[in-house]
Amino acid sequence: MIRVLLVDDQPLIRSGFRALLGIEDDIEVVAEAADGAEGLALVREHRPDVVLIDIQMPVVDGIEATRRIAADPELARVHVVILTNYGMDEYVLEALRAGAAGFLVKDIVAEDLLHAVRVAARGDALLAPSITRRLIDRYVTQTPPIGTGPGLDELTGREREAVALVARGLSNDEIARHMVISPLTAKTHINRAMTKLHARDRAQLVVLAYESGLVVPRDL
Repeated sequence: MIRVLLVDDQPLIRSGFRALLGIEDDIEVVAEAADGAEGLALVREHRPDVVLIDIQMPVVDGIEATRRIAADPELARVHVVILTNYGMDEYVLEALRAGAAGFLVKDIVAEDLLHAVRVAARGDALLAPSITRRLIDRYVTQTPPIGTGPGLDELTGREREAVALVARGLSNDEIARHMVISPLTAKTHINRAMTKLHARDRAQLVVLAYESGLVVPRDL
C-alpha cells in the first residue's frame, strides 16, 4: 500500500486529489495539511511513502519543507513531489536541489497523477525527457558547471554512462536496453552512483549530473 500525505493551502485541491487517490486499491491518503509546518508534523507522525506538497504556502513553503524532510535521516524513505500551478517556474530547480523527487502541475489528469504517485513511491524521479530538456534549457544552462563534485571521480565508466542516461530521463529498463545489460545491473549502477555522489534520489542525480558538467545539454 502506498501511503500519501497531501499538503496544500487550497481545500479544493486537497479534496480533489484525495478523491482521485482514494479510489485506488494500492494507494491510501493518510493525512492532509494546509501549510508546510503542519505538513512536516504529519510527515514525522505518519512517515508516508509520498508527500504531495504545494510549492507556495503560508508558514513554511514547499521548498523549505522538502529541504527539512530530505535533511532528516529518519525520513529517508519519504519521497516529496512538488505541486505547482506552472509547468516550469523559477522554483522548480531549487525544489529539486532541496530533495524533491519531481514536480507536478495541479491540472494534471487523473491517470498521470496516479502514475506519478506510483513512480515516486518506488524512488524514481518524475522527470520525463521533455521536462528534463526544459529544465536544462531554462535553468541549468544559465549556471556554469561547478566542476568535479564529491564522489564524481569515483564513478566507473559504466556508472557515468548510466548517470548520463538518467539525466536524459530514461527509466531503468530503457537504460538497460541502451547499455545492453539487465535492468538489475542498470539499477545497481545507478544506486552506486547515487551513493558516491550523495544524491538522495534520481532527481538530485539529474541536477548533479548537469551542475557538475558530467553531462551537458548538447548530450540530449
